[in-house]
Formats: sequence, structure tokens, C-alpha cells
Amino acid sequence: MSGRIFQNIVLQFKDAVETEIGVIDAEGTVIACTELGEIGSRWSELVSGINAAEEGVITLAGKTFKALSGWNGHFDFAVFAYGEGEMSRAACSMAAVALNAAKSYYEEKYDKVSFIKNIISDNIMLSDLYIRAKELHVESELNRGVFLIRRLDEHFEGLTVEAVQNIFPDRQTSFALSMGESDVVLIQQLSENVGTRELEKTAQLIEETLRENGESRVVVGIGTVAAHLRDLAKSYKEAQIAIEVGKVFDTEKFVVSYENLGIGRLIYQLPTTLCEMFLQEVFKKNPIDSLDKETLFTINKFFENNLVLSETARKLFVHRNTLVYRLEKIKKLTGLDLREFDDAITFKVALMVKKYLASRGIEA
Repeated sequence: MSGRIFQNIVLQFKDAVETEIGVIDAEGTVIACTELGEIGSRWSELVSGINAAEEGVITLAGKTFKALSGWNGHFDFAVFAYGEGEMSRAACSMAAVALNAAKSYYEEKYDKVSFIKNIISDNIMLSDLYIRAKELHVESELNRGVFLIRRLDEHFEGLTVEAVQNIFPDRQTSFALSMGESDVVLIQQLSENVGTRELEKTAQLIEETLRENGESRVVVGIGTVAAHLRDLAKSYKEAQIAIEVGKVFDTEKFVVSYENLGIGRLIYQLPTTLCEMFLQEVFKKNPIDSLDKETLFTINKFFENNLVLSETARKLFVHRNTLVYRLEKIKKLTGLDLREFDDAITFKVALMVKKYLASRGIEA
């Protein structure tokens, strides 16, 4: 919190009280005082005593102290007045009322929720980020996971922050905030060696808990690990992309990680005109729409079973020769032999491109 805010208020007390008053921070440094020469002085040896008083008035080293309201069990700032008598206690208590009000107003304007929202929205300058992080006691260099939770139920009124925060009640390591009617973002402190698998387990826990508790059906997008506060915006955008890409290519998944999007992420970032050109080049003989639903179902089963004829035939409940006949038919229609690895890759990508264009409302 800016010392200038406190200094302006402290100076207003200069003519109203007969003692010097001021404010120290959590490290014992004087950040505001009616006696300007004291600003910058360090009284770190008094910090533990002020903490022990738990926001009560206490006298130490010839001064009277009262901690301002804190959020973490330790004072962030404390008012002091010179002297140990009743006048000093009264001056300290009066100043604490005014300074607490200023502190509450400042934190309401620049609290952690606003701070984190500004970071993930990429709406804060890097220089301001460091200053605000120090003021709000938010560690800059720390591994954090970013989970974007988006509700899927249209009839559901809203996904609450409380529903997500209750899954991870420790607000020192897990922080949930609302990003609109349908989205909640969870930012969670991570250990150094956490990988994609652990992040997906956390996301799975979120999805299952909300569904089982009747809160809402949700999809959870996971960004890459943010090693620094400035990386939160990047990770948040990745979580958004993960949900959007998953909505196109993995409609049955409710947990989607940016790191596991594969070729879908590449296709999603291509211009639609380039995708249309690709389909025209691949299907020169006949357009992909010439394939009926049964044929497309056969193709997808063939891909699901890693191009293994016998296994695919078994899953389709058909004779192996029937499957071979269908694949020959596909080859005649499209010019692509799905039993050949290169042709199979081309066809698989083409199906994904077709699905992507369809999601954009483009017929190809």
C-alpha cells in the first residue's frame, strides 16, 4: 500500500494532537510520520511485540502502537504515537480509525481480486505489477497453475466462486475469482516438480466435485504452469484456447490441457481460407461430403483402433473382408488408401480441418 495515502492522513493529525504520530509497515519501517525525519527509520525489533498484541494497543520502547486490520494473521501496518500515557493511547486509537478506513478503501480499489484480474486480463504494466505485488504481499516468483472453469448448463444461473473455493479452502495457496457469468478462474500455488498429470488430476477433482454436488456441469481448461506473476496472463489465455479447441475436437472431454491439444491447436490457429484450400487439394476426386455416415463411422473406428484391420472389424462386428471392401471403396472415392500411413495421416487431418470449419459455420 502506498505510504503517500497514510502520510496525507497523518499530516492532518499534526495540529489536532500534541504528539508525533506515524505508521510502520510489517517489516518495522516507518513509512509515514508527522516528524518527516523519522520516515525510513527501521524498528524491526518491535514487530513481534506488535503482532503479539493482536490489534490491541501496546506500549514499546517509549511509544504506543496499534496494528491496523490485517488479512493474514500478522499486521501489515501499525499506527504509533510517541509516549506511553493516556494522550498517546487516545491519539493512536483515533489515528487507527482514520487509517483503517483509508486502508479499507485502498484495498477495495486495489485488492487481490482486482490485482489478479488485471494481471490475467493483461491490463497492468510490468512496473506496476511488481509494486502492487509488494503492497498486497503477493509473491512474484512462484509456480502457479491456472484453471479456467466454464459452466456448460445453459439453464444454470451461474457458477459461483464460493463453490470452487470450497473445494480448495486454503486461500493462501488457492485463489478463485469470477471472470463473468459462466467462468471462474482458480489460481493455485504449486510445488516445483508438478507436471501436466498432476494439473489434470486437480482439474478432474474440480469437474467431478461440482457435478456430484449438483452445482453445474463444467469443462475445465488448463494453461501451462506460470512460474512468475507476469506469466498468469499467458497461462489464462492458454486455458481459454484449451476450452475452445476442446469444444471443436474433443467434445466428450470435460478436462482439457493446453499442453495436450496436439494437432488440434495447430489447426485452430490456421486461417479458414488455408483450411478450405487444403480440403480442396486433398479431395480432388470427390469432396469429403460424398462419404455417407456409415463410411465415416468406419473410418473413425479404423483410426480409433490404430489402423489394425482385425481389431477394427471385431469392433464393427463385421468380417475382415467386409472391412477391406469398405476401405477399397473409400480409396476409389477419395484417392486415399487408409491402410497406408501417410494417407491415413492426411485423411485424419482433413477430418479435423472439416470439423474446425464446421465450428466456424463454414461449409467445405
